[in-house]
Amino acid sequence: MTDDLVLRRQVCFALYAASRALTDVYRPILDEFGLTYPQYLVLLVLWERDDDAPTVSELGTALRLDSGTLSPLLKRLEAAGLLVRSRSARDERRVEVRLTGDGGALRERMGDVPLRVALATGLGEAELVALRDTLTRVTETIHRQKEQ
Repeated sequence: MTDDLVLRRQVCFALYAASRALTDVYRPILDEFGLTYPQYLVLLVLWERDDDAPTVSELGTALRLDSGTLSPLLKRLEAAGLLVRSRSARDERRVEVRLTGDGGALRERMGDVPLRVALATGLGEAELVALRDTLTRVTETIHRQKEQ
């Protein structure tokens, strides 16, 4: 009989340890740009949606963050001059988020970040894609089950 209550057998611990290790890789890279990891994630969504202005709620959904966590991030990015928040002209209850020129320009300067992180993992491109896809599937499955 195997003992499932051993740390090294826990998927949750492997994910936790890997997440911490990746965050440790990102930290000095993002420090070069004066960003934290959660701020970088916000910018990724905004760069992806450059042609439209997502609402704070839409950002929260994309990042799986509640407004209490997201609002301070947006406030710091706005203070740094990387984005602006404004009330929607169509619906004043909604707050839209747009990149500034500096926020948009930062994308080009940070273009090598994914490669630098990938190299630090020691995994090949196919392995990284498979890992990402598996983790995405796990996350989506768990969220679907919670919603039922």
